[in-house]
Amino acid sequence: MDHAALVAALAGAGFGLSLIVAIGAQNAFVLRQGLRREHVLAVVAVCALSDVVLIAVGVGGLGSLIQAVPWLLDTMTIGGAAFLVAYGLLAARRALRPAAIDADVVGRPTTLRAAVATCLALTWLNPHVYLDTVILLGSVAGTHGDDRWWFGLGAALGSIVWFSSLGYGARVLRPLFAKPAAWRVLDGLIAVVMFAIAASLLAGVA
Repeated sequence: MDHAALVAALAGAGFGLSLIVAIGAQNAFVLRQGLRREHVLAVVAVCALSDVVLIAVGVGGLGSLIQAVPWLLDTMTIGGAAFLVAYGLLAARRALRPAAIDADVVGRPTTLRAAVATCLALTWLNPHVYLDTVILLGSVAGTHGDDRWWFGLGAALGSIVWFSSLGYGARVLRPLFAKPAAWRVLDGLIAVVMFAIAASLLAGVA
Protein backbone atom coordinates (compact mmCIF):
# COMPACT_ATOMS: atom_id res chain seq x y z
CA MET A 1 0.00 0.00 0.00
CA ASP A 2 1.52 3.32 -1.07
CA HIS A 3 1.11 6.64 0.72
CA ALA A 4 -1.88 7.77 -1.38
CA ALA A 5 -3.70 4.50 -0.77
CA LEU A 6 -3.05 4.74 2.98
CA VAL A 7 -4.38 8.30 3.06
CA ALA A 8 -7.47 7.22 1.13
CA ALA A 9 -8.07 4.28 3.49
CA LEU A 10 -7.75 6.47 6.59
CA ALA A 11 -10.02 9.09 5.04
CA GLY A 12 -12.56 6.38 4.26
CA ALA A 13 -12.47 5.07 7.84
CA GLY A 14 -12.95 8.56 9.26
CA PHE A 15 -15.72 9.50 6.87
CA GLY A 16 -17.51 6.18 7.30
CA LEU A 17 -17.44 6.46 11.09
CA SER A 18 -18.77 10.02 10.90
CA LEU A 19 -21.84 8.64 9.13
CA ILE A 20 -22.60 5.70 11.43
CA VAL A 21 -21.51 6.88 14.89
CA ALA A 22 -24.79 8.50 15.85
CA ILE A 23 -27.91 7.55 17.77
CA GLY A 24 -30.07 5.92 15.15
CA ALA A 25 -32.46 3.03 14.70
CA GLN A 26 -29.76 0.53 13.76
CA ASN A 27 -27.32 1.53 16.51
CA ALA A 28 -30.08 1.53 19.12
CA PHE A 29 -31.01 -2.04 18.18
CA VAL A 30 -27.39 -3.24 18.26
CA LEU A 31 -26.93 -1.60 21.68
CA ARG A 32 -30.05 -3.24 23.08
CA GLN A 33 -29.04 -6.69 21.82
CA GLY A 34 -25.55 -6.17 23.20
CA LEU A 35 -26.95 -5.28 26.63
CA ARG A 36 -29.12 -8.39 26.52
CA ARG A 37 -26.17 -10.51 25.29
CA GLU A 38 -28.60 -11.96 22.79
CA HIS A 39 -27.56 -13.00 19.25
CA VAL A 40 -24.84 -10.34 19.36
CA LEU A 41 -22.57 -12.03 16.80
CA ALA A 42 -25.42 -12.41 14.29
CA VAL A 43 -26.61 -8.83 14.74
CA VAL A 44 -23.11 -7.37 14.47
CA ALA A 45 -22.36 -9.53 11.43
CA VAL A 46 -25.57 -8.48 9.63
CA CYS A 47 -24.93 -4.78 10.26
CA ALA A 48 -21.25 -4.91 9.31
CA LEU A 49 -21.72 -7.07 6.21
CA SER A 50 -24.65 -4.93 5.07
CA ASP A 51 -22.48 -1.85 5.38
CA VAL A 52 -19.66 -3.52 3.45
CA VAL A 53 -22.07 -4.36 0.62
CA LEU A 54 -23.56 -0.86 0.57
CA ILE A 55 -20.13 0.76 0.63
CA ALA A 56 -18.98 -1.42 -2.27
CA VAL A 57 -22.12 -0.52 -4.20
CA GLY A 58 -21.57 3.18 -3.53
CA VAL A 59 -17.91 3.11 -4.50
CA GLY A 60 -18.90 1.16 -7.61
CA GLY A 61 -21.15 4.02 -8.71
CA LEU A 62 -24.72 2.77 -8.11
CA GLY A 63 -25.54 6.00 -6.28
CA SER A 64 -26.00 7.80 -9.58
CA LEU A 65 -28.64 5.24 -10.60
CA ILE A 66 -30.63 5.78 -7.39
CA GLN A 67 -30.53 9.53 -7.94
CA ALA A 68 -31.88 9.00 -11.45
CA VAL A 69 -34.97 7.11 -10.15
CA PRO A 70 -36.50 9.41 -7.46
CA TRP A 71 -39.73 7.42 -7.08
CA LEU A 72 -37.72 4.40 -5.92
CA LEU A 73 -36.20 6.35 -3.04
CA ASP A 74 -39.62 7.82 -2.12
CA THR A 75 -41.15 4.34 -1.98
CA MET A 76 -38.32 3.10 0.23
CA THR A 77 -38.70 6.15 2.44
CA ILE A 78 -42.40 5.54 3.11
CA GLY A 79 -41.84 1.83 3.77
CA GLY A 80 -38.93 2.56 6.08
CA ALA A 81 -40.91 5.17 8.02
CA ALA A 82 -43.80 2.73 8.52
CA PHE A 83 -41.43 0.09 9.90
CA LEU A 84 -39.77 2.58 12.25
CA VAL A 85 -43.16 3.67 13.62
CA ALA A 86 -44.12 0.04 14.27
CA TYR A 87 -40.81 -0.69 16.00
CA GLY A 88 -41.10 2.52 17.98
CA LEU A 89 -44.55 1.52 19.22
CA LEU A 90 -43.16 -1.80 20.44
CA ALA A 91 -40.37 -0.01 22.31
CA ALA A 92 -42.87 2.45 23.81
CA ARG A 93 -45.06 -0.41 24.99
CA ARG A 94 -42.07 -2.04 26.71
CA ALA A 95 -41.22 1.26 28.40
CA LEU A 96 -44.78 1.86 29.61
CA ARG A 97 -45.34 -1.66 30.92
CA PRO A 98 -42.82 -2.34 33.71
CA ALA A 99 -44.39 -5.73 34.36
CA ALA A 100 -43.10 -6.85 30.97
CA ILE A 101 -39.49 -6.05 31.95
CA ASP A 102 -37.39 -8.48 33.97
CA ALA A 103 -34.00 -7.48 35.36
CA ASP A 104 -32.52 -10.88 34.55
CA VAL A 105 -33.82 -11.72 31.09
CA VAL A 106 -34.82 -8.15 30.16
CA GLY A 107 -38.15 -9.06 28.70
CA ARG A 108 -39.22 -11.89 26.45
CA PRO A 109 -36.28 -13.56 24.64
CA THR A 110 -35.90 -12.72 20.95
CA THR A 111 -35.41 -15.58 18.52
CA LEU A 112 -32.41 -15.55 16.22
CA ARG A 113 -34.69 -15.28 13.19
CA ALA A 114 -36.56 -12.30 14.65
CA ALA A 115 -33.33 -10.54 15.64
CA VAL A 116 -31.79 -10.97 12.19
CA ALA A 117 -35.01 -9.96 10.43
CA THR A 118 -35.32 -6.81 12.53
CA CYS A 119 -31.68 -5.95 11.94
CA LEU A 120 -32.05 -6.41 8.19
CA ALA A 121 -35.19 -4.26 8.13
CA LEU A 122 -33.61 -1.47 10.19
CA THR A 123 -30.66 -1.49 7.80
CA TRP A 124 -32.13 -1.99 4.33
CA LEU A 125 -35.46 -0.18 4.81
CA ASN A 126 -33.74 2.96 6.02
CA PRO A 127 -33.43 5.43 3.10
CA HIS A 128 -30.71 7.34 4.95
CA VAL A 129 -28.47 4.31 4.37
CA TYR A 130 -28.70 4.82 0.63
CA LEU A 131 -28.36 8.58 0.83
CA ASP A 132 -25.35 8.47 3.16
CA THR A 133 -23.52 5.25 2.39
CA VAL A 134 -24.30 4.70 -1.29
CA ILE A 135 -24.66 8.22 -2.68
CA LEU A 136 -22.68 10.48 -0.33
CA LEU A 137 -19.85 8.09 0.56
CA GLY A 138 -19.71 6.86 -3.02
CA SER A 139 -19.38 10.43 -4.28
CA VAL A 140 -16.58 11.25 -1.83
CA ALA A 141 -14.82 8.00 -2.71
CA GLY A 142 -14.90 9.05 -6.35
CA THR A 143 -12.76 12.08 -5.55
CA HIS A 144 -9.89 9.71 -4.71
CA GLY A 145 -9.72 8.43 -8.26
CA ASP A 146 -7.89 5.10 -8.59
CA ASP A 147 -7.59 4.90 -4.79
CA ARG A 148 -11.36 5.01 -4.28
CA TRP A 149 -11.45 1.32 -3.39
CA TRP A 150 -8.89 1.92 -0.65
CA PHE A 151 -11.24 4.63 0.59
CA GLY A 152 -14.07 2.08 0.53
CA LEU A 153 -11.92 -0.49 2.35
CA GLY A 154 -11.19 2.01 5.10
CA ALA A 155 -14.89 2.82 5.46
CA ALA A 156 -15.75 -0.90 5.59
CA LEU A 157 -13.14 -1.59 8.29
CA GLY A 158 -14.41 1.38 10.28
CA SER A 159 -17.93 -0.01 10.12
CA ILE A 160 -16.82 -3.46 11.26
CA VAL A 161 -14.90 -1.99 14.21
CA TRP A 162 -17.81 0.25 15.21
CA PHE A 163 -20.54 -2.39 15.24
CA SER A 164 -18.27 -4.90 17.00
CA SER A 165 -17.43 -2.34 19.67
CA LEU A 166 -21.07 -1.32 20.10
CA GLY A 167 -22.40 -4.87 20.28
CA TYR A 168 -19.74 -6.41 22.51
CA GLY A 169 -18.82 -3.26 24.42
CA ALA A 170 -22.41 -2.83 25.60
CA ARG A 171 -21.84 -5.48 28.28
CA VAL A 172 -19.71 -2.94 30.16
CA LEU A 173 -22.92 -1.00 30.77
CA ARG A 174 -24.85 -4.09 31.85
CA PRO A 175 -24.53 -3.38 35.64
CA LEU A 176 -26.31 -0.08 35.00
CA PHE A 177 -29.14 -1.95 33.32
CA ALA A 178 -29.58 -4.46 36.14
CA LYS A 179 -32.50 -2.30 37.24
CA PRO A 180 -35.78 -2.49 35.25
CA ALA A 181 -36.06 1.32 35.39
CA ALA A 182 -32.92 1.67 33.27
CA TRP A 183 -34.48 -0.52 30.57
CA ARG A 184 -37.63 1.60 30.66
CA VAL A 185 -35.50 4.69 30.00
CA LEU A 186 -33.58 2.98 27.18
CA ASP A 187 -36.75 1.72 25.49
CA GLY A 188 -38.32 5.14 25.90
CA LEU A 189 -35.32 6.75 24.18
CA ILE A 190 -35.41 4.12 21.43
CA ALA A 191 -39.10 4.88 20.83
CA VAL A 192 -38.39 8.62 20.60
CA VAL A 193 -35.50 8.02 18.17
CA MET A 194 -37.64 5.76 15.97
CA PHE A 195 -40.54 8.23 15.84
CA ALA A 196 -38.20 11.18 15.17
CA ILE A 197 -36.45 9.41 12.29
CA ALA A 198 -39.79 8.30 10.81
CA ALA A 199 -41.09 11.88 11.00
CA SER A 200 -37.98 13.25 9.31
CA LEU A 201 -38.29 10.68 6.53
CA LEU A 202 -41.95 11.51 5.86
CA ALA A 203 -41.20 15.24 5.99
CA GLY A 204 -38.63 14.70 3.26
CA VAL A 205 -41.17 12.98 1.03
CA ALA A 206 -43.76 15.70 1.60
